[in-house]
Amino acid sequence: MKKKLELTWLGKENCHKVEARALENPQLFGEKNSDNILIHGDNLLGLKALEQKFTGKIKCVYIDPPYNSGSAFVNYDDNMEHSLWLSLMADRLKIIRTLLKNDGSLWISIDDDEQAYLKVLCDEIFGRNNFVANVIWEKKYSPQNDATWLSDSHDFILVYAKNKTAWRPNLLPRTDEMNARYSNPDNDPRGPWMSVDFTAKRFTPSDYYSITTPSGNVIYPASGRSWVSGKKRFAELLADNRIWFGEDGDNVPRVKRFLSEVKQGVVSKTLWFRDEVGDNQEAKREVKAFNSTNIFDTPKPERLIARILHLATNAGDFVLDSFLGSGTTAAVAHKMGRRWIGIEFEKTCYSHCITAPYRRYHGQRPGRRQQNLQMDRRRRFQTV
Repeated sequence: MKKKLELTWLGKENCHKVEARALENPQLFGEKNSDNILIHGDNLLGLKALEQKFTGKIKCVYIDPPYNSGSAFVNYDDNMEHSLWLSLMADRLKIIRTLLKNDGSLWISIDDDEQAYLKVLCDEIFGRNNFVANVIWEKKYSPQNDATWLSDSHDFILVYAKNKTAWRPNLLPRTDEMNARYSNPDNDPRGPWMSVDFTAKRFTPSDYYSITTPSGNVIYPASGRSWVSGKKRFAELLADNRIWFGEDGDNVPRVKRFLSEVKQGVVSKTLWFRDEVGDNQEAKREVKAFNSTNIFDTPKPERLIARILHLATNAGDFVLDSFLGSGTTAAVAHKMGRRWIGIEFEKTCYSHCITAPYRRYHGQRPGRRQQNLQMDRRRRFQTV
């Protein structure tokens, strides 16, 4: 029998076995009848408390845990002993897996220091066959000239499915640049189109024949190539006005592909550039806009979280962030019509997380009456 590969570390056998527990305060955070939940407390206890009601119900989990990089962070101990960090992550990832729906997914921000170990750990907990991708996010524009070795300009986002055979990401919206490639020079009533090659990189005798253009030229495929289809199919395309010989009618035939018939979306790549999803500077500007007196050190840009939630969820789905930090995940989920659950242990739960969804959702700082409503909500979030 093939032995299962396993990542081991000092203290793994003593990983916490947390007993089931209930939230101390049964009320929900947010507007009346809202399903949104903000939990103030240790996220291991918070995750355990969610098991009773939310096992198998969370569509997407995004977490931005301490990177264990040795950097000085105000809000988190980011220089843990490596083995302690692995134990911390293992405890939480096991519960996260039980909370996810069968067609749910997990997205984890991480950098070079622990990425490789986290990948192996997630392989063990989620199954290597459920690994989806390792996304590269361009987090900086300018190089750090004080870097001793190389200036890091990216972070990773590890993506796992609860069940890869059941999970499929949504498509990204088509861009104006993509649609601009389509035009309608012959005023086809089916709308804009672009032409694609009618030859194939292979030689098939049945697909090698002469085609006479409207101008009278007789054309064959280039050496070693064939037409995409046989004579019968070509005749059908020609009768349906799907063959384009150029404006003068004497070019090599090409097939018209209509914008209305192409896939109305784009498969996401694994390289996410800052001009698409934002960077660290953009994230800092966003948190300063709603809390300029207590600036969170390591926020993520809203566009980055929006990209993840767009790919991984639909309106009404539950989104969980158990390292809520500055509240960005809750804010973006709120704005996109997703139900959200956030867990935060630090005081940023009061200074950032409570007000972030409301402020960002309305796009402005609240007035006095709105501030009073938010202060009232401080007495309504759940604790563990």
